[in-house]
Amino acid sequence: MSSLPHTTVATVIEREGKFLLVREKSDGLIVYNQPAGHLENNETLLEAAIRETLEETSWHIELIDFLGVYQYTSPVNGICYVRHCFVAKVLEQQADYALDEDIIDAVWLTLEEIRERVDELRSPLVLQVVKDYLAGTRFPLSILRNDQA
Repeated sequence: MSSLPHTTVATVIEREGKFLLVREKSDGLIVYNQPAGHLENNETLLEAAIRETLEETSWHIELIDFLGVYQYTSPVNGICYVRHCFVAKVLEQQADYALDEDIIDAVWLTLEEIRERVDELRSPLVLQVVKDYLAGTRFPLSILRNDQA
């Protein structure tokens, strides 16, 4: 196990009062999560968020705002995740796109439906970022800097 934190990205996407989540296999369980994943080499956080959302949901998105940075240490594997969360809107779905192998499907759920599944969420961050989004937390994407800017 690495002692370094894992840099991850996630997107909060709301449409008509429902949020886009994925059902995925994780550590032998089926859990709900935002479209999320790890930052890859030579990739910006924004590029990673767009890529991960497509790979996990088949939706092309546009990033609108930055929601925040969240830190979580999993009690299952002891890994510290540093999640960079974005607000996005869907543009179009690529119906023939093959989802990542651990993804079962993408679903649209209301806040109440997410709360009903609290024991099935991959981490407490899933509900927390939705609450932050609904509270109006937003930062401009321009606060993020990279060497390609």
